[in-house]
Formats: sequence, C-alpha cells, structure tokens
Amino acid sequence: MSTSQRPSSKGSGRVALDQAEAVIVDQYTRLVRLAYLTLPHSLGRHRRVLVAHALVQRALPGFRVGRAAPRVPEQRRVTPDPVVASTRARVLRSALAHDHRPRGWPGFLPPPRALRPMLPVVWGLRLFPRAGSTEEVALGQVLAEVPAAARAAFVLLQLDGLPRSEVAELLSAAEVSGPEEAVRAACDVAAAAGPATEALLRSREFDACSVQTRPTDLLRRRRRHQLAWLTAGIVALCCAVLPAILGGTPPGKPSRAADVPLAFGPDELLRTSGDAWADTSRVDFTAWPARGARTDDDALITRALGAWTDPPPGTQVDVAKATSAEPPPQNTQLLYADVVGREAVVLFHDGRRVVRYVEPLASLGDATLDISRSDEADVTTAAALVVSREADKVRYLTAPWIAEARTRDLLTPESPGRPLDVSDEGLTDAVPEPPGKGACDSLPVLQLRSSSRIVEKHAFLVADLGGLTPVHLSYTPLPGTGAPARQPREATSSAALRSWAHTACQLPGLRENGVRAVNQWEFAEQDLPERGGRAVWSCTRSSTWRGPGDVLVQFRTSAASPTAPAKVVGRARSTAACSRFGQHIVAGTPWTAASGRHYLLAAGSREVEGIDVTGDVEATERGRTLAVKASKNPDATVRARLSDGERLEEVGERGVRGVR
Repeated sequence: MSTSQRPSSKGSGRVALDQAEAVIVDQYTRLVRLAYLTLPHSLGRHRRVLVAHALVQRALPGFRVGRAAPRVPEQRRVTPDPVVASTRARVLRSALAHDHRPRGWPGFLPPPRALRPMLPVVWGLRLFPRAGSTEEVALGQVLAEVPAAARAAFVLLQLDGLPRSEVAELLSAAEVSGPEEAVRAACDVAAAAGPATEALLRSREFDACSVQTRPTDLLRRRRRHQLAWLTAGIVALCCAVLPAILGGTPPGKPSRAADVPLAFGPDELLRTSGDAWADTSRVDFTAWPARGARTDDDALITRALGAWTDPPPGTQVDVAKATSAEPPPQNTQLLYADVVGREAVVLFHDGRRVVRYVEPLASLGDATLDISRSDEADVTTAAALVVSREADKVRYLTAPWIAEARTRDLLTPESPGRPLDVSDEGLTDAVPEPPGKGACDSLPVLQLRSSSRIVEKHAFLVADLGGLTPVHLSYTPLPGTGAPARQPREATSSAALRSWAHTACQLPGLRENGVRAVNQWEFAEQDLPERGGRAVWSCTRSSTWRGPGDVLVQFRTSAASPTAPAKVVGRARSTAACSRFGQHIVAGTPWTAASGRHYLLAAGSREVEGIDVTGDVEATERGRTLAVKASKNPDATVRARLSDGERLEEVGERGVRGVR
C-alpha cells in the first residue's frame, strides 16, 4: 500500500496563490516595466504608469471571475520557475489587450478596458518616470512606432533574456496573432538600437516604479471645481422639477419623508395577497390586495404617510364626523397607489379608517387628505372606494370580489342597468356624480355583483353621497308579502326599484354626513277614503358609521306618478327608529280627497294593535291604520298601542301637510 500523500487541489491552489503573490512582490519592478513599455504610448506617461501598476497588481491567478487563465507554454529550459512564467504571461496578456477595441466600438471612445476603474488612483498629482538621455528618448520614440506585441517581445528578449522560441510561445499564450512576426520586429528594433539596448531599458526613462510627482494644472482644476458645483446645482434643480412633471413631488411641496419623523416606512405597510379575498370569512377591506402601478413608489407613499402624520401647510384635510385624525398605526394596510387622471392617489386602511391621499402631478393645487370611518365594513360597504372626483364625475376602485359593475338611474326603475367598464385592477370609468340639493332629474347609482366564489348571484346597489365609501342601498318590503318583516334585502328587485324611485331625491340631503347605509322600509299600506286608491307608508333610515341614524317617514299614494317624490310626514335625527333596535313605528298625516274633504290618516307597523288621536281630532281605531275626517291642518297627536300594551309615540316632527 502506498503511503505517499497527495496534496489536495485546494491546497495546491493556495500554494500557487502564495507563490504568485511572492513573485509579484519580488519581480514587481520588472513586471511593471514590461507592462509600461507594452502599453500604447497614446495613454500618456502618467496614465501608463498607473495602468502598468494596476495590471501587475491584478495578475494573481483567478482575479478575473469567469475568465479562463491564459495557457502558459511548457518551459523548455531546465531552471525557469513556472510561477514566474505564468505571472509574466498574465501581465503581458492584460497589457496587450488594454488597447483592444471590440468590433463596432466607436473610434472616439476609449476601449472598454480603459473605461474600467482600477487601483491605484491618484488625485491632484501627475506621475511620470524621470527623464533620460537623448538615446533613451530616441529608443522610446522607436518603440512607440511598432506594435504592442513587438514592444513586449523586445522587452522579453533584451531585458529578461528569454530565447526567441519562449518569447513566441508567451505571445501566443497572450493571444497574439502572428507571434513570430512580433519577435522579428523586436529583433529589428534591437539591431537598430545597438549593443547598449539592455542598459537603456534599465534606465530611469523606462522605470515606472521610480517616478516624479508634479501637481496637475491648478487653474484648470479650479475651473473644473467650479463647473462641478454648477453641474451639481443644475442636477439638484432637475431632481426637484422633473418628479413634478413625471408624477413625483410637485414643485413647492415639501418632502414629508425629510420633514416628518414617521413611525414606520412604506416597506412596513401591510400588503394582502391578491387571492386572499376568496379564502377568508372576513370579506372587508382587510381582504383588499395592494393594487396600482406605484405600490413600490416609496417616495410617493412616504409623502402620503407624512401628510397623514402631520399635514404640511396648504394640505386640504377632510375628516368625516366622529372620525379620529390620529397618525397611522403600525397595522396600516396599503390598498392602492397609482396615477388617476392628473393626480397621484394613495389609499390606506388601518382597521378602523380608510384614508385617501391625493397630490396633483403638476403645480395645479395643494394635496388633499380624506379620512373616513370603515369599522365593521362588510361585503357591500367595502365593495368600492372613491378614487377621484373631477368635473362632476367620480371614479371608483372596486373590491377584488366584484365580478360585474353597472350603472343605473334610480328615477327610471324600469330601465336596465348599463355596463360599466372596469380595469383589471378594479378601477372604473368615470360616472356622473349624484346631484346636490336642488333639481333632481336623475340619480345615478352603481349596481355591483359579487363573484360566485364568495356568494351566488349577489347583486346590490351603492350610491355616492360625498364620502370615500359609497352608501349601500337596501329595501324592506311590506309585511304580508311572504317575506319576513324588517329584514332588509338588496334593492335590486322591481318592487325595490319602484319604491326607491319615490325616495331617490332625498339622498342628496344626506351628503357628507358619514352615512354607511340607507334602508327603505315600507311598513304599512292603507286603503284611502272615498275610493281614493291605496297609500304606502315608508321609513327611510340612513345609518352612519358612528352608529346613530336619521329617519324620514314618507307617504305616497297610488295616484302619484311612478317617480313622484313621496311626501315627508315626519323626521327624526339620531334615533334608533326603523332599525332592528327600533322596530315599531306609527305616523300620521292630513290628506285631501278628490271631493275636497279633509282627512287625518295614520298607520303603524305590524306590532301595532290600535291607534289613538287626540287634540283637534279625537278618535280611536283598532288595527294598524286610521282614517278620520278632520280640518285641513288639524293640531293632533297620534299614538299607537302595541300588542304588549306599550304606548308608542309618533315619529319626529311633522312634514308638509295638505297634499292631495
């Protein structure tokens, strides 16, 4: 069994590196001289000195990652050191390749290797070998006129004393085409230089390790220094102006990232995955993924967080009623960031609030910040967010579970909804805003349908009432139709749309009140005296995000047109009436028959067993409705008796009276 030990490849590589480093240190002056004389004279003496030192210092094996080491020829002499030969070959190869331009490389540009930054680097000083005699200068001029390969062969022949065959093999290993021609050209130069060639090469004219130092052109350096400061100022100005043009910080807008200390940065915002909404039982804003082309724009998102934390001067801040304006908490979620129209928009959600930050793309105005409550949102109240308002148009970002969007007019209940284009990210086309107080010729709403992945055939209506979240519209039908009483359902049926057509024009009066949902509850119907047709009593409740709600009690007759506004016969604010916590109601109104006779009408919800009227009119009636003759505008009080014996007062204050 052989007991000889073989060095591992790892150990051999380490020894080669150590030996190569020792050769470079020991032969440093000789290698630098070889590189210096081989490099093109067009570099200038200062640049040639620095490049020669850099090439030798980079001559360790494997320094260039991904490049194969040059093939070193097998040595034919008995004594030469192979590590010295391989190191010399690497230096020579790098020096010969330094001035090589790839095919198609522009002639006015330096070669690629000359563009790479290499150590050593010297600032403010010029380095060059000491000047020699006239013979040395003449030799330098002759070498400048021959190819780089011939210069390298000349140094190897005359200074290193290598035979011509080894020089040719070294040049071949350095990827020189026609190494024999380079050797012959070097011999011709040596013959012309005479017997003192070796002494000339060893002179200080060609010694790149014994250099002199001089300062660079001081006046030119001063001009360059001034030019650098001017250029820096121009670049800073461009950096301030260009983002405003391209969608960044508008001119004059302070950077909130620099001005306001934020509790966390954009990378710490919660970001929900794109398909989380289909695999969760909590279908609300927490299931919204981060959408938009600028969700990775840290500068924009930082400005939005800064404006939320501490709005800069000029920022228009709108905080909904009973909504906290405190800075963003740690669990803030990013919903959207992108450019919409001429504005950059960012949407956040922190579990209790939705926040919209808007900044103009150019110097067209101040940024705006809207904060609204969104606690306990659900599949309908978290179905869309208002992204932008412009020229009486509004655009929405729909929830990821919305499969279809349409628009419809509440004042034309028989007309079908019109398809609304929605982008892949859920951004709708612009739709008209509902009118404000005043003329009410139309009232556009959205009809949305949820994906079948979460609920089958679920369509519902939402209306814009000035907040960030559109208001969910629902409908509760009359009792006795087979549907459970006081159970709101979606307002998409024909009966619901006909009922809402009489109430739609009341919606603009609820704008910007923090309304979450509006339910139209038809709680009673009644035969009118003198065969005047039928009347329907309804209670329209607007529930706010903060809890309390307002109600309108309305009365309409079958003689009215399909879209005629119902008569408001009572109203109450901040009440639980007409909700699941206030399920009983009674109301009354005067009415005039076609004959001209005046009546007082009253009706109650399904738990009412009797109605009493006192005042100018005294009457008692069993049942849920009452009709009694009265003066045109009687001063009367209506009360109801419930099945459990409780007495129920009439809702709120009276509306306009005396309609036919």
